[in-house]
Amino acid sequence: MAYVPGVALLAALVVGCSAGSDSNANGADGKAGSPTVTPAPPGKYETLPAPCRAVPRGMLKDLLPGAAELPGDQQEKVFRGSASVTYDTDRKVGCSWKSDAPNATRSLSIDFERVVSYDPAVSDDDRADTVYAKKEKAAGLSSPATPGPDAEKDSAAPGEQGKDKGKGADADKPEDPAADATASAGGSADPSPSSSPSGGDGGGDNGDSGAGTGTEEALPSRVLDNLGDAAFLHDRPTRAGSTAQHRTVSVVFRTSNVVVTVRYAEQPALVTQVSDSRELQEKAQALARKLAETLSE
Repeated sequence: MAYVPGVALLAALVVGCSAGSDSNANGADGKAGSPTVTPAPPGKYETLPAPCRAVPRGMLKDLLPGAAELPGDQQEKVFRGSASVTYDTDRKVGCSWKSDAPNATRSLSIDFERVVSYDPAVSDDDRADTVYAKKEKAAGLSSPATPGPDAEKDSAAPGEQGKDKGKGADADKPEDPAADATASAGGSADPSPSSSPSGGDGGGDNGDSGAGTGTEEALPSRVLDNLGDAAFLHDRPTRAGSTAQHRTVSVVFRTSNVVVTVRYAEQPALVTQVSDSRELQEKAQALARKLAETLSE
């Protein structure tokens, strides 16, 4: 009987060690699961449309005057378009068209970019909003809407730019960044003295173009309403040496996690001719709205 207390003590120690091991295991599991973060929702779009088939033939005939008068094989070549070179068609695709008419050459290009966020805390939509906000800022514009948290982290606070809209804050922006939103094949990247990034003086573009043949005042570059989740238009006239004025109208919009860019440009045949800014803007906007409808289908 003298050995019973010792046996009881040994049994108690074994039970205590076993309980401690279970407690440590449970504690380790609890710590491992505590930092779990719920991933942000994915974007609406997982694929992109075929860009060279995204514009209806009827719209192409209207956007590229003179193409319909070409012989059949040449007409088909123009309307077929030329696909942009891209290394990942799931993420970015584009197409361009060009038509030469007796009085002017017109070119059109569209680009679709599907944005994917690799940060689980940032949604695809928020990341796409950051991409869009950078394009808008490069065009010298600012949206009244405050961008998502990713935009504040990756860009120079575009939301604060919107708060300053109408207070002259854009007047100090350099003209060079605007080329990011308007660069197109055959277009000049040199800034024009008659075109400020914000397009504040609508009539100045035609007034400075030389011959004074323009009958319509150029509408200013601006943020657009009722087009996707966010949109802007940028109108950029340029002149190189003694050549006629080259005008490029860009419409950029975002819908969910896709950013779309439409560029529509005209190069008049004569130096004395001035492109009709209003017509180019209206047709570029009409195409952008058609593309937005196509994406939503």
